[in-house]
Amino acid sequence: MSCAEEVAVLRRELGPIAGGEDRLTFDILSGRMSVGGPPDGLTAEQVANAVARTGMKAEPWADGAPSPDRDDKWALGGQASLTVASGVAATAAFLWHAVDAGSVAAAFGSEGLGLASEAPALTKLLYAGAILSGSWHIFPKAWNALRRLQPDMNLLMTVAVIGAVGIGEWFEAATVVFLFAVSLALESWSVGRARRAVAALMDLSPPTARLQGPDGVEREVPPAEVAVGAVFVVKPGERLPLDGRIVSGTSAVNQAPITGESLPTPKAPGDSVFAGTINGDGALEIECTKPAADTALAHMVRLVADAQSRRAPSEQWVERFARIYTPAVMALALLVLIVPPVALGADWNEWLYRALVLLVIGCPCALVISTPVSIVAALASAAREGVLIKGGLHVETPGRLKAVALDKTGTLTEGRPRVVEVVTLGGHDETELVRIAAAMEARSGHPLAKAILDHARERGIAFAPAEDLQILQGKGASARIGGRQYWLGSHRYLEERGGENGDIHDRLETMARSGRSVVVVGDESHVCGLIALADRVRPEAAAAVQAMRGLGIEHVVMLTGDNRGTAAAIASQTGVDEVHAELLPADKVEAVEGLVSRYGAVAMLGDGVNDAPAMARATIGIAMGAAGSDAAIETADVALMADDLSRVPWLIGHSRRALGIIRQNIALSLSVKGAFTILTFSGHASLWAAIAADMGASLVVIFNGLRLLRPPVGRAGALGSE
Repeated sequence: MSCAEEVAVLRRELGPIAGGEDRLTFDILSGRMSVGGPPDGLTAEQVANAVARTGMKAEPWADGAPSPDRDDKWALGGQASLTVASGVAATAAFLWHAVDAGSVAAAFGSEGLGLASEAPALTKLLYAGAILSGSWHIFPKAWNALRRLQPDMNLLMTVAVIGAVGIGEWFEAATVVFLFAVSLALESWSVGRARRAVAALMDLSPPTARLQGPDGVEREVPPAEVAVGAVFVVKPGERLPLDGRIVSGTSAVNQAPITGESLPTPKAPGDSVFAGTINGDGALEIECTKPAADTALAHMVRLVADAQSRRAPSEQWVERFARIYTPAVMALALLVLIVPPVALGADWNEWLYRALVLLVIGCPCALVISTPVSIVAALASAAREGVLIKGGLHVETPGRLKAVALDKTGTLTEGRPRVVEVVTLGGHDETELVRIAAAMEARSGHPLAKAILDHARERGIAFAPAEDLQILQGKGASARIGGRQYWLGSHRYLEERGGENGDIHDRLETMARSGRSVVVVGDESHVCGLIALADRVRPEAAAAVQAMRGLGIEHVVMLTGDNRGTAAAIASQTGVDEVHAELLPADKVEAVEGLVSRYGAVAMLGDGVNDAPAMARATIGIAMGAAGSDAAIETADVALMADDLSRVPWLIGHSRRALGIIRQNIALSLSVKGAFTILTFSGHASLWAAIAADMGASLVVIFNGLRLLRPPVGRAGALGSE
């Protein structure tokens, strides 16, 4: 299975026995068809028999089966050999015909109908060989289409070839077959290239992992044999075989194959790493966190492979159009054959020839392949950029967006607080204040505590855990440090203690209005100082919002469960148009519904479980894939593997580029057919010219679609439409 026409045939044949075409999914890249049968069951034998009726062959899917790429090489090799044989035989036949007739013009025929010189027996034999070789894969499909009374492009070609032979147009018949065979071989090659682009993702993972045993001895094993929790070693310059968490060593890891990041990312103990990424100059010991079948890389491959089963709107339109178009072309050709000779007394041979030309130019080959090739290329290209699009259905949607809703924490911001200001009071210095706070937070798992501990380590401030630590639930903590009693807590806890004055109150209120969380540190007699923490805005957030506006996004909205002060502060830094704060998950859904009713096409971008319902309600859901929750990633239609907001405007531009190429392909295909239809009625078209034009159109749409595998040139190409 390598082309959209075959998929359409399978849909029509298996749809009735499967309970509807919507129960069938097709993965052209893997050569796989999945069938969800009716409630009373559907056996593999029934499916295989139904497929056999189409002229194709089906085998039950097995994970250990030969790769489609290997099968393609054999199939394409045989197809290419037959095509070459057809071309060689047709050329030899024409040359012999020219020698026998005395000139090339005589062999062609003075009026383009090949009737000026009768072809000798050897020439006819060579032409017959050319026709047989080129149509080896065409005639069986045409017969099945005729038997099912479902005309397709194979039947159109076959009728045209038989008709041309019937009126003595051997050269034209052989040329039509050869050029059509070339077109089919090119289509198979183009799908194979897209398939290999996706398969190359899986090759990023090395075949072995260096597993570290309990005794410290290393041994190489297949990644599938490494258990979750086991430790494996990656030397400098090697690819990582599995996802994991670094337990020892530091290095800069090139994550471009997974996240699309252009620069290596510094990694230290505790950081997560992905299979398929490339270690820098430091040896790493890594604890496996996911089995080989569940790595981010494996998910990428599955998502891209499954994606084409969810067809894009333009792809569905082309398929519906082709179902009506092909029978209409055959009916029109029949009218062209009958009406002029019967009604006007015109020459039967001439109008039979024109009817055959109409059949050839009416072949929907270029039209049918124009969209699938572009969609598969767009999916593979996006995956290489760290953007996982879960289906052709979602390739086109970003290009039509009018509004974007963004979660705050973990989306517009990094999702982890950092110390941004230390205010010392009562004669204490910054080092002392941070040491006291870190000592009390040493054993806490709270995000604010972790931020304070990280700040202490970054400043090289040594501390020991506090003594007699007591947690004041929801308020703070108290402990003994160096023989003195200290406490830390929130503004509310300070008010409860009654140790607040007007100056400290004003400072705390100002910090709160600017979106900061404040930890107050004090002892039994006074307030020692204030530590302000904030979730830092992603460096690319403001530029990404601005880029979205430059692409025509009319409204950018922040949806957050955080307080209004913090939300307003983040909004002012990022430049969003509207802020909705203190929202529950249901409130986010309601806000997205409002945007959909106002703007139509709306994207929701988030990373948490509470974002999943709103993402599902939006026209398209986009998840921050690196740090996002599983629920958000599963619900989303697109996942950003690098947690990079600049990928959103890139996605919009990529979608518009894909839409532009698809429209170009459809317009070119229909224009060529329209022009040759006019030429046919005026008597200025020939069979070989018609098929050459159709093949040329097929070539153009294939290579135009494959342009999506290459990155656009320059920023304008990356962010704009084509």
